[in-house]
Amino acid sequence: MGSALAVATAVKGVGAVVACGGAAAALLLPHPRGRALAALIALVLTPILLIGELWDSPQMITLRHRPGVAAAGIVIGLVAVGVLAAVLRRHPWLLPPLAVFTLPFRIPLESGGQSANLLVPLYVVVAAGVVAYAWNRLVGRREPASAVAGNGSGDPGPWRDPAPGRVEIGLVVFVMLYALQSLYSTDFETALKNIAFFYVPFMLLLRLLTSIQWTRRVVYACSAIVVALAVVFAAIGFLEYATRHIFWNQKVIASNEFESYFRVNSLFFDPNIYGRFLALVMIGLATALLWPRRTRDVAVMSVLLAILWGAIVLSFSQSSFAALLVGLGVLAALRWSWRPVALAAGAVALVGAVIVIAAPHTLHLNLRSSHSIDKASSGRLDLMRGGISMFAHRPFHGFGSGAFAKEFRTREKVGSSSAAVASHTIPITVAAEQGILGLAAYAFVLVASFALLFRGLGVLHGRAPPLRLISRGYVAAAFTALVLHTLLYAAFLEDPITWTLLAAGIVLSRPEPSALRPSTSAAQTRTGSSS
Repeated sequence: MGSALAVATAVKGVGAVVACGGAAAALLLPHPRGRALAALIALVLTPILLIGELWDSPQMITLRHRPGVAAAGIVIGLVAVGVLAAVLRRHPWLLPPLAVFTLPFRIPLESGGQSANLLVPLYVVVAAGVVAYAWNRLVGRREPASAVAGNGSGDPGPWRDPAPGRVEIGLVVFVMLYALQSLYSTDFETALKNIAFFYVPFMLLLRLLTSIQWTRRVVYACSAIVVALAVVFAAIGFLEYATRHIFWNQKVIASNEFESYFRVNSLFFDPNIYGRFLALVMIGLATALLWPRRTRDVAVMSVLLAILWGAIVLSFSQSSFAALLVGLGVLAALRWSWRPVALAAGAVALVGAVIVIAAPHTLHLNLRSSHSIDKASSGRLDLMRGGISMFAHRPFHGFGSGAFAKEFRTREKVGSSSAAVASHTIPITVAAEQGILGLAAYAFVLVASFALLFRGLGVLHGRAPPLRLISRGYVAAAFTALVLHTLLYAAFLEDPITWTLLAAGIVLSRPEPSALRPSTSAAQTRTGSSS
């Protein structure tokens, strides 16, 4: 039995590496047909690996006892993927708006007394996109009718196959290293879940989003979708606060019973992720507000910002407040100058340090008590100490991908009911699990990403810079805010928003003069009417 389990674990480990390799090949291979085949391999292999790992879990046992329900779910999923793939093959420009729409939605699946919150709608979009992309590359490369006719409907034409840049290479290196380090992880199941639920589908999402030309129509559609979603989520959050009832997350429900404040999470499981989403949308509204084109736009944006500000306050997410401030600081630097922003940030930091040192009691802090600091940071101090200790024990290769929670509980003698799943500081989590090797890959991703997003972005003077520059400014500010949030909380490459922002930055940084410009027919119509 022991030999059989060892062989099974080895097979699953190799399968995880192959699945990540397929997603990586979809980004790196030079030939379009090879990329399409690699994407299909990753798409098919990932759920097989996941089912194999979870075969004896309570969720899978329940489904195994109800084969009719499982079969119906599979059929419905395949039909949905097929129909959506046919639509995306004809109109590939719909992929970014559909992906953006599904980014925040996690479906709670309960079975066998356990629950999981999965990005099912996004997985359907990614699967359909891969099928449409592979269909185009392997079966035929017929362009959409609207693109051939040139009727000005805004369709950007066929799928593209751009050469990978440093960002894509950095992401591939990080994910492949994560897969390889899962082979010796003390918690392979968690590593495999991260690979199957996050890294492989998100790499495929990046492949798809960077294969589409982001026209003006696409950018406006994505912007309108996220703002509308944010307003809806904010309304639900206000309702939760008014009724003192949240929909899910037992930990938050219990916390609200004992704390003097009431946190809301809207349709998000975690109030901090809810706050992160609102902060990124608010940065987008602020971007439009800094370069207004009409007075009415200023009024509308101001009202929306006021609504979302009220919503983010009710999340009581300190990391989201910090991310919002940093994102707004980047926008201010792009709009006016880096120097006054740096001076203002330094002044705020100095005042904060003086308050903490001179009057810590105003923040309910006791600098002589580590317990007080840990309580003020919601337990992060102990988590960070534990992560640093793990890194010091295995500095080169770490304890293996996904092993932080299990090792932390073992080393610190914390019960299995503890909520510790990460250090709440991404570099420490990476260091503990993957050692110096993982830290180097993580640092390369950050350096390459910031270099790409801020390349050529000086101070954007003027009342109305080109939409491409405004969009790039937003992506740079939002990504900076998101990175800060991950330093204070968690979920960097486990968040699809990270990959979507990077994909947008990659596309918008390409020297494509036709992107983000009105269609030829529309421009001719305006010219004719003015003449």
